[in-house]
Amino acid sequence: MAKRVGVLLSGCGRLDGSDIAETMLSLLVIERAGAQAICIAPDADQAGVVNHLTGEGLEGTRNARSEAARIAGQTLPLAALDGNAIDALIVPGGEGPIATLSDYPDKRELCQIHPDVAKLLRAMLQSRRPMGFVGLSALFAARVLGPAAGVRITLGPKTLPFAKHAAVMGADVRPCALEDVIVDQKARVYSTPGFLAEDARLSGVARALDRLVRAVVANAKDRAPANAPTALPVETTGPDRGSA
Repeated sequence: MAKRVGVLLSGCGRLDGSDIAETMLSLLVIERAGAQAICIAPDADQAGVVNHLTGEGLEGTRNARSEAARIAGQTLPLAALDGNAIDALIVPGGEGPIATLSDYPDKRELCQIHPDVAKLLRAMLQSRRPMGFVGLSALFAARVLGPAAGVRITLGPKTLPFAKHAAVMGADVRPCALEDVIVDQKARVYSTPGFLAEDARLSGVARALDRLVRAVVANAKDRAPANAPTALPVETTGPDRGSA
């Protein structure tokens, strides 16, 4: 039975949701590695809506899960996920996940992480299931796992304010080039800067994500036999609530 890799999303587009390129590259490598992607997202409004052409904020609200489905198709609600249903976790970057699933934009190093995210990360750490973080999503690991495990991560150059804040949170923050991956073997945490890296290009991000995702999948435990019960929630929701 294929390993199941959770992919935590929050909207669509790096300025107010998950980075599309980092998400699609992750999904591609998961498939190529012979695993199954289980996309999840909060069933809640995004922290904001941004015009990706101008960078300006827009009026109105958008549901983070419905927007994430623009990228991934079927997307399960984060609150309904049983952590035992996945063998590993990948969290693409973008400003949206950090804004919607934490109050980092306002409180920086004193931020609080959405309780469902914190619960999931702690469960993954406790059961020694591997986790991969791309770009800004490493702030989740810093805030939740830093105090508990002194987790080693990267947010690209150490001079970036995000990296300094993560260090205050308790993480062991390392500088990292575009195509490299920082590994914390004890916590089974893998991170790469994605588009936070200096002079980031899609080709370099793709090579880094290939290394990260393949390592995460390889270090996930094999699933139980195909006739074993699973803990995936049954989808019974109505029509998509996303905007056109």
